[in-house]
Amino acid sequence: MLQIEEHYDVCVVGAGHAGCEAALACARMGLETIIFTVSIESIAMMPCNPNIGGSSKGHIVREVDALGGEMGINIDHTFLQSKMLNRSKGPAVHSLRAQADKAAYSARMREILQTQEHLAVRQAEVAGLLWEDVADHRRIMGVTTVSGAKYFSKAVILCTGTYLNARCLCGEVIDYTGPNGLQAATHLTDSLKECGVEMQRFKTGTPARMDGRTIDFSKMQEQFGDTPIVPFSFTTDPKDVQIDQVSCWLTYTNEDTHRVIRENLDRSPMYSGVIEGTGPRYCPSIEDKVVRFADKNRHQVFLEPEGLHTTEMYVDGMSSSLPEDVQVAMYRTVPGLENAKIVRNAYAIEYDCIDPRQLKSSLEFKNIEGLFAAGQFNGSSGYEEAAGQGIVAGINAALKVQGKEPMILDRSESYIGVLIDDLVTKENTEPYRMMTSRAEYRLLLRQDNADLRLTPRGYEAGLISEERYQHILEKEQAIEEEVKRIRTVHLGGSEPVQKLLESLNSQPLNTGTGLEELIRRPELDYDKLAPLDPERPALSDEVREQVNIRIKYEGYIERQMKQVRQFKRLEKKTLPEDLDYMQISGLRREAQQKLAHYRPASIGQASRIAGVSPADISVLLVYLEQMKG
Repeated sequence: MLQIEEHYDVCVVGAGHAGCEAALACARMGLETIIFTVSIESIAMMPCNPNIGGSSKGHIVREVDALGGEMGINIDHTFLQSKMLNRSKGPAVHSLRAQADKAAYSARMREILQTQEHLAVRQAEVAGLLWEDVADHRRIMGVTTVSGAKYFSKAVILCTGTYLNARCLCGEVIDYTGPNGLQAATHLTDSLKECGVEMQRFKTGTPARMDGRTIDFSKMQEQFGDTPIVPFSFTTDPKDVQIDQVSCWLTYTNEDTHRVIRENLDRSPMYSGVIEGTGPRYCPSIEDKVVRFADKNRHQVFLEPEGLHTTEMYVDGMSSSLPEDVQVAMYRTVPGLENAKIVRNAYAIEYDCIDPRQLKSSLEFKNIEGLFAAGQFNGSSGYEEAAGQGIVAGINAALKVQGKEPMILDRSESYIGVLIDDLVTKENTEPYRMMTSRAEYRLLLRQDNADLRLTPRGYEAGLISEERYQHILEKEQAIEEEVKRIRTVHLGGSEPVQKLLESLNSQPLNTGTGLEELIRRPELDYDKLAPLDPERPALSDEVREQVNIRIKYEGYIERQMKQVRQFKRLEKKTLPEDLDYMQISGLRREAQQKLAHYRPASIGQASRIAGVSPADISVLLVYLEQMKG
């Protein structure tokens, strides 16, 4: 029998949100790429909530877009409703969130992949890795499929999501499938272990889907989208996304709901010991909420549409692994769901993933040259976290093949950098979820300036066009020039000035002041003061927004910039890859073991490893100075 053998630059395993971004990045950088999926219909599938963005996650989508990724563009084409979250708070935590048409989102991404030059899409289950032993490590050579076909490549990116040895649980019923009943990947784990990859087991879950025709929305609070709508992608014209939006709905659980759950906890796989994997703390099931927050007599439940061409509604806030009969009883205690019919049961899913501390910051395995990993396979959760890792893994795999240095995003320049750094340096005993509180420099890492921060990095990698790069340079120049001009504008206490301030409920001026000082008042901003500034140039909305933020938060921004400069100094102090930590006297035993195991790239990264104290860092700094001498 003739065995199939093909050759590519990069093989991508898995076509979820991480795999799509990874494969597109490699192909758009000119590398011959192939992406494998167990089902073509599962490309960019949303097995859980069909939305993109949300608190901190919206930042990541903007960053993926700024680097040259597809997620932001795709949701701009396929959303049903859009909201900017946290508007009442400062700009650091503003986050876009859009409800997607689930089928349309997947279909468009599939079209993008199948029409992308240098990219082949293949429906096949990858069963193993091909590698060779080289000196003190292994080098990846490609993958093999269940059929025995071999695909040789210079780099492989693993983006298997929740498919590896997956099993779905609904009460006593266990199905050995991937999400949405799709085929699980049952062969690859053994090959990974043989190659020296350490595996672990995590769990996630999803709520039931209801038939919208059987829901009484009159008992719920209607939730509307924003007007005007703000697009995710910096390349999308805002005029193109002003659509008629579909409503979402809010209701609540109650004591009856909680009673049904408590009475049946012994039938939940989570509490009966059937589930082995660890679930996400920040996205708990409804039974977990009832147990952990026993003092609360109700929890929010959002009913969200799955698409324009389906009646299915997603029951956000009530994921569960309870048996089918308990689910029916539980959901029907919720106002508006008394007569609702379930289309798809809620379920929990267990799957194999890795301890991401085996990875470098480039997302390449430390001991397996050319093997990269991204997404839920790395122990994270969420479509957006997956996409952020996917584009970084794709860029770095491509750079590796091209013989170039990797692109490392650090904590001071992106949420993606925070995400990856947390994964590769910290012990994560549960699926990692991004939150704004994880970013130390979040005032600098706003979603509104993601293009200014990261488009130059995407341009360096080869994913951003010259035209788009020049637009960023012009935008930055316009912002700088306008901030500089505003600092020269002085206002006296004339009648027009006092009248405008009075109309805006702002204190009148006793003496003359600068326009800059007025903009800093909480109740005022750059646009509101336009009538007092007849010399100001005509600027775009995005430039005016940046000018306003830079002036309003200048003191706070400068303070964080100072912190970043200190952070950068530690990040630049690199540690040799072959450093023998066990021979460094003065290091505590725990620090020696942790440093030897994780092999941090810099003093900064070493300082973030659990078990390495400030005193240990001082010892390392002294040791590095002695090495220089």
